[in-house]
Amino acid sequence: MGKYFGTDGFRGEANKELTFEHAVQIGRFLGWYYGKRLNKKAKVVIGKDTRRSSYMFEYALCTGLTASGADAYIMHVTTTPSVSYIARTDDFDCGIMISASHNPYYDNGIKVVNSNGEKMDEETLERIEEYLDGGVEIPMAERDEIGRTVDYAAGRNRYIGYLIGLSKYSFKNIKVGIDAANGSAWSIAKSVFDAIGAKTYVINAEPDGLNINRDCGSTHIEQLQKFVVENGLNIGFAYDGDADRCLCVDEKGNVVTGDHILYIYGLYMKERGKLLNNKVVTTVMSNFGLYKALDAVDIEYEKTKVGDKYVYENMVKNGHRIGGEQSGHIIFSKYATTGDGILTSLKLMEVMLAKNKPMSELAAPVKFYPQVLKNVRVKSKPDAQNDPDVQAAVQAAAEALGDNGRILVRESGTEPVIRVMVEAPSNEICEKYVDSVIAVIREKGHLI
Repeated sequence: MGKYFGTDGFRGEANKELTFEHAVQIGRFLGWYYGKRLNKKAKVVIGKDTRRSSYMFEYALCTGLTASGADAYIMHVTTTPSVSYIARTDDFDCGIMISASHNPYYDNGIKVVNSNGEKMDEETLERIEEYLDGGVEIPMAERDEIGRTVDYAAGRNRYIGYLIGLSKYSFKNIKVGIDAANGSAWSIAKSVFDAIGAKTYVINAEPDGLNINRDCGSTHIEQLQKFVVENGLNIGFAYDGDADRCLCVDEKGNVVTGDHILYIYGLYMKERGKLLNNKVVTTVMSNFGLYKALDAVDIEYEKTKVGDKYVYENMVKNGHRIGGEQSGHIIFSKYATTGDGILTSLKLMEVMLAKNKPMSELAAPVKFYPQVLKNVRVKSKPDAQNDPDVQAAVQAAAEALGDNGRILVRESGTEPVIRVMVEAPSNEICEKYVDSVIAVIREKGHLI
């Protein structure tokens, strides 16, 4: 990760860590970089979520892009995956999404994707950062070389049409609940489900710029759980602020996580001979119960670092077709280059209809193991992580857990913190082995 751009873009509190000036400069660089590299007027597509500062950053990016000679195509309020889709299908040089995903309204972020709709490569991000730090001089466009802005709401509509076209079944007479998180999905999800025939019931679809993710959406799914049960719905879907993740609620009000989704759709692919390499890509934070369920149906799996970026990189490198995170970032590489919450919903509906089974039955084989995660602040993450005595304690815990659990010790990417996590058949066992490792970290003097 760079100085400004992390695994999911340049993110921070609006006009504190991420400022209007940053957005202008990012636009300035991208407009100049693609125009110079391709020797033509650059075309960049921009989308935003519903938080108040997104409008400010949209105008700032357009200012920078047009001042450098690029044309900025504005999709207005839309989802992150729609920007990726349009960037790769409509011949754009790159795409920009303004969103801080599941964060509160006062945060925001700038995510950049390439012409294939994939997260921007590290080399280009490093060049942007060099410019942000004053290391590059960029000329202003003049006369007829100055760029323009173009209303591109049509791109959002084409994306909606794309999603509708993916459905293999009619959703007629199925009652679907949607929690739009007062975010990007509010103007898209219902249109898609209605068009496919569902009886669609929507909550949290009245964004005011300040209520995105507030006690709603995939990070506060309890509201949807209650809504599904009280209204006798067949299924419910909850998205985050930019709708690149999806969690599900079954007809009984139980949460269906990203791990459940990987199992449900991975098995469905295997049964149809579509699971290339017989592998599902997960992150190290997937629950042990997912791996036990996959073992039971002879599906193999890969484990990556936390972050959908690393999941996608693994999928591309190895030719895998499905991967994702417990949080609901699910990537179907045949259909998208990023997590797509609404697409994930449609794929779950497909399995439910194809098998004629309720979601509770489809998710039942994945039995989550209790998990205990504790964070300890340390003087040096590498010193604590690589201490031979700490490693011996971790190994001893792993051997004691055997096939009935697992231990994971990893460094925080943003804080002076070591995270110690254990999954096991009971909370007591989890606590025992987490504390045994932390005790050694403390004894060796690593704690702050």
